Amino acid sequence: MLSSSEQEHTLIQRAVSGDTEAYGELYHHNLDAIYRYIYYRVGLAQDAEDLTALVFMKAWEALGSYIDYGNPFSSWLYRIAHNVVIDHHRREKKLEGYLTGGEPVEEITSEIIEGQAENTLEKIIEHEELQILAQAISQLSTDQQQVVILRFIEGLSHSEIADIIGKNEGTCRMIQHRALNALQRLLNGA
Repeated sequence: MLSSSEQEHTLIQRAVSGDTEAYGELYHHNLDAIYRYIYYRVGLAQDAEDLTALVFMKAWEALGSYIDYGNPFSSWLYRIAHNVVIDHHRREKKLEGYLTGGEPVEEITSEIIEGQAENTLEKIIEHEELQILAQAISQLSTDQQQVVILRFIEGLSHSEIADIIGKNEGTCRMIQHRALNALQRLLNGA
């Protein structure tokens, strides 16, 4: 029986050679993690859904140039997601320059918390807490956002995070420490 990394490697090879079913398996295996990563970077469910779809479309288009360096496939997807989020923020910033008036009103998105709470009040409280956390995370630096999301939301190790963001483990730990201190200050002020 193949290990999970060997199974993933086989799926990647099949997908690179054009096997859409293999890519579909890679997609389903990584979809939730990439969505959560993006959601905590952009804060709106609809934007996160759109950007997640864009990540997987870009990954499919670039699959022929994928090089396996021994890291999980998700590392490559997180790098693509990071770039997509950066582009999204640039577009949003540019768009804000053209808008007059206040900021757009956020819609309450029950799909994020659906099934996690048993009654309406718990759902509302949980949704508000998620919004507060997402808002606080969005105020961190880009590196801090990445480390916090990958470490605490996605549960990745410091080694995996270092591979994804292209820094050493010690630097990732320092970024995490500073990010947690900043989050504590932001959340205490909220």
